Order: sequence, then structure tokens, then C-alpha cells
Amino acid sequence: MKHLLSTADLSRADAVHILDVAEEMAAVNTREVRKLPALRGKTVVNLFFEDSTRTRISFEAAAKRLSADVINFAAKGSSVSKGESLKDTVQTLGAMGIDGIVMRHGASGAPRVLADADWIDVPVVNAGDGTHEHPTQALLDAFTMRRRLHGTASRGQALDGVRVLVVGDVLHSRVARSNAWLLRTLGAHVTFAAPPTLLPATKASPTPFGAAVHHDLDAALAEDPDVVMTLRIQQERMNDAFFPNPREYTRHWGLTAARFQRLSERTLVMHPGPMNRGLEIAGVAADAPNSTVVEQVENGVSVRMAALYLALTGDQQKETVA
Repeated sequence: MKHLLSTADLSRADAVHILDVAEEMAAVNTREVRKLPALRGKTVVNLFFEDSTRTRISFEAAAKRLSADVINFAAKGSSVSKGESLKDTVQTLGAMGIDGIVMRHGASGAPRVLADADWIDVPVVNAGDGTHEHPTQALLDAFTMRRRLHGTASRGQALDGVRVLVVGDVLHSRVARSNAWLLRTLGAHVTFAAPPTLLPATKASPTPFGAAVHHDLDAALAEDPDVVMTLRIQQERMNDAFFPNPREYTRHWGLTAARFQRLSERTLVMHPGPMNRGLEIAGVAADAPNSTVVEQVENGVSVRMAALYLALTGDQQKETVA
């Protein structure tokens, strides 16, 4: 695996292997010394053209736990703000002898453009591109589901038959797309519940990204899903009135306290973060024992360790942890 650009590129075997390596990395993260020498001498650049806190810090922690050196690049305050092109920025970094790039960009497809160009020959990991994809978020979500449903001894297992309900702003969500492709590859059944205005155009198919669609959240919840994943309302990407007002959105599409109380105790509640508490999810749901919100952040480091290890070493076979 040289690049990780899209979950649609992953076969079932590839996806399970990444989750298995992440399980080994999670074991490292429980040790007193949470460090591996796997990427010693390597330099990873976090090339972020969009603001981020948790994703950038998670990748930084992952690289450092693999003993890599990390350079954090933010577009604000850099030569990019003076008009420097992506090509020139990347070639400048390449001249410094970097070994891998973690890229977040506001333009959909930018990481693939970088991976396919001949500007620099290093692995590229997509940390989120526009409204397109966020593959490591989907992988950490799948990893979290697998751990909760099958336990820590889940090596080699997928998510066959698991019913996942994704609620909210699917239209602008790169997380929804990546999850739909990955979870279906792993054997899960994916359903989107959202108002028509927050779903992508579906003229060619009534099932966007292969997922079923519900326009009634209460009816979707009544089908007793194994996982309910609420999506953040991405107000920074919204230039039109996609719903009347926040109160109306919560009434019809929020995981309110009343809706949460009707869920089975075994139903996992997930959110990719950051959360708008009281808008898409009630505090009682976010903080419940069956909520995985904090675990998702913790598991993100393990999954990104696996992604960086596999991308920068190309090793898909040998054991990663002694």
C-alpha cells in the first residue's frame, strides 16, 4: 500500500489487514513506553491546507509513536498565502528529503492529484479532501465498531451483517462517503437518514454510495440498527438554506434524549467530531456508556499508526509488533 487516498480503493482483505495492524498498534499504545522504532529516520509532513485540530494532532502522535520525525505545515502564514502553487510547495518539501505526506485540502481530489503527479515520489495519506473522503476516519470508525462488537481479539474479522445508520448532513460529509464504501466492503449494511436537501443528487441511483436511504429518522431508528452515527452539521460549508433553522433540524433529525432513550442498550452511538451538542446529538447520548465518541479519538491514533506504517514501509505481511 503506497498511498491511502480513498476507502473505495480498498479490497476487503486490504481493509481487514489495516484493522489488524491497527490492533497491534493499539497494544503498543497500552505499554509504559508507547514507542516503536518502525519509522526511525523517516520524516512525515502534515500538509494541511484546512484548519484541523484532532486529525492533525492524531497523525502527529501516530508518526511520533513510530519514531518518525514530523513537520507540521499549515497553509496560513506560509508561502501558499502569498500565492505559491501546490506543485511548488510540494517540490520545496521534497527538496528537504521527506518520506511521506499526510494531506488535508479543501479541494476534493487534491491528494490524488498529488499522488498521481511526478512532482514528488513519496506515499500520500489523505487526511480529508473537500467534501470527498476521509479514509482514516472511516477506518477508525470501523475499528471502533469491530472492537465493541467482537472484542479486542477480533483479528481477521470484518463487520458482516452489522447494521449502521448514518444520520444528518450526508451531502457535505466526507466521513459519510468513506464510511459507506468501507463498511459495505467489510460486509455491513449502511443506511443514510437525512432530509432530501442534505443528501447528494441521486438521479442515477436511489442508493447514494450503495447505502439505503430513509427520510424519516424515527422510522429508521425503529429498525433497530446496531450502530447510529450522527454527523456534524457543517455550517462552514453551507451557503444555502438546507433546513429551516437549528431547532427544526434537531426536532426532525437530531439524536435527542427522547430518541436515545428508545434505542437498545447495545446500540452503539458514534460521532466523528467535533460535536454540536444539542443540535445533532444530545449530551446524554454523547456521554452514555454505549457512546464511542472518546474511543474513536483514542483509536484514531492506532489506525493512523497502521496507515503510516503500511504506506511508508510497504510491508503488508510481517508482524509489526514484537
